[in-house]
Amino acid sequence: MLRLTDIKLPLDHPSDAIEQAILNKLAITKAELVGFTVFKRGYDARKKNNILLIYTVDVSTKDDERLLGLFSNDPQVKPTPDMEYKFVGQAPEQLAQRPVVIGMGPCGLFTGLVLAQMGFKPIILERGKEVRERTKDTFGFWRKKILNTESNVQFGEGGAGTFSDGKLYSQVKDPKHYSRKVLNEFVDAGAPAEILYVSKPHIGTFKLVTMVEKMRAKIIELGGEVRFEQRVEQIHFDNDESMVFEESALEGYTAKQVTGLTLASGEYIETSHIALAIGHSARDTFKMLYDEGVYIKAKPFSVGFRIEHEQSVIDEARFGKNAGNEILGAADYKLVHHAKNGRSVYSFCMCPGGTVVAAASEEGRLVTNGMSQYSRHERNANSAIVVGIEPKDYTQGKFAAQNDSVLAGIEFQRRLEEQAFNMGGNSYDAPVQLVGDFLAGRKTGEHGSVIPSYKPGVTYCDLSEALPDYAVAAIREALPAFERKIKGFSMAEATLTAVETRTSSPIQITRDKHNMQSLNAKGLFPAGEGAGYAGGILSAGIDGIKIAEAMALSILAN
Repeated sequence: MLRLTDIKLPLDHPSDAIEQAILNKLAITKAELVGFTVFKRGYDARKKNNILLIYTVDVSTKDDERLLGLFSNDPQVKPTPDMEYKFVGQAPEQLAQRPVVIGMGPCGLFTGLVLAQMGFKPIILERGKEVRERTKDTFGFWRKKILNTESNVQFGEGGAGTFSDGKLYSQVKDPKHYSRKVLNEFVDAGAPAEILYVSKPHIGTFKLVTMVEKMRAKIIELGGEVRFEQRVEQIHFDNDESMVFEESALEGYTAKQVTGLTLASGEYIETSHIALAIGHSARDTFKMLYDEGVYIKAKPFSVGFRIEHEQSVIDEARFGKNAGNEILGAADYKLVHHAKNGRSVYSFCMCPGGTVVAAASEEGRLVTNGMSQYSRHERNANSAIVVGIEPKDYTQGKFAAQNDSVLAGIEFQRRLEEQAFNMGGNSYDAPVQLVGDFLAGRKTGEHGSVIPSYKPGVTYCDLSEALPDYAVAAIREALPAFERKIKGFSMAEATLTAVETRTSSPIQITRDKHNMQSLNAKGLFPAGEGAGYAGGILSAGIDGIKIAEAMALSILAN
């Protein structure tokens, strides 16, 4: 087959236009065309009143080889790559020990699924509840302000991605087409087939719930075991004198080998292979690993606010007269600004037609996130507007951490979250300010045309007190700059909600790039967002597949 890229057609093109474009491109007759499928469909909205659809298609003809030779110098005509997933091995009939996966977010889910598909019968431990019970707890928190610290937006089956927009696109390099494996598994579990070809696929929370349940059932059917409300209290290691460190960063660290783990219930599980897919909010587990001497380093992340506009404002700014077109759907955006103080400000986790949600996982601390359903039909658009920070920032300024260890970023996050909780009235109501008032430096008294969607509720205040001064200054500079790209972005009645701190993990549990194991702890496979190796559902799923393969190869080698 041939893969044709960059086929551009008008938004309202007739149904036979793709076929005609293929015939024109390859200079063949209709009789020579066997068939085609759309591999990807995106759009170019730079000219909002003349939006183009951009197709990538896989084509079968009666003489593929001749055409590939004829177009050998054309970058838009290439052989269709083999994207079928191939397992790296199969488990032996007898396993001395079963591999363990800690965490059942997207990364842990795919680690467990692929291990199960290879016959390794993994044990998956999730500290939170199964997805439907977790959904009840989360919605209960939003309605009644009763937080379950083990069952919420961050913890539970499906991970933080369950209560999000369900975006399924990523910028990670994917030469082995792992993303196709992720998308195919999602479709098999009930996701819309369109996620296989639209350029920015998404699912939404309600569809994700059912899909996660079906994927869990598949793991169990293949011999895997899934256990909920099983928090890991301790991971155990033996010293390993056979390891020799080559990196100077590991000076003073001891080489280790995983031997097992103990649950909060006191149960001990013996294993030499653990996938650590704990997510970016498992702060107690980070501390346990640090205390055990596992090599961890601080990494940058970002903090800021959630901004909300009426979705119609974003649709009009991005699509003009084409706003409301069914193919285009609710408009999104991606923005970045480099401020004069050296900080980068950017939009993150944009949720068209969605809501701002309470995402706390610790009592007395307030965190926001964004969520959409598949329809994206809610009134407002929202995204995080965040400022990049470095590890050196964690111990400076009015929110400075008092410890200067690699875990200082966690304390920095907590101080911001405590401040937001206090500003909101110590009740999980979120502090909110109108953009016009934020830019003018005055306190907000009430909402305007944009009604904040955050539940349980909001308190109007001055958000300059919610972030470090450099972050406030950078966002105040960025908003008018974003206005020049999207008309209405810095409109006075848009709302800002504090605080967004969980953009990514504040630490990295560094792993060897070849065997995917911790640099100083053999048998420990740091995975996904919590370990600093993913950012979003798709990239976490891809990382989960890589970890499953690495674990399988390690087990087979032993």
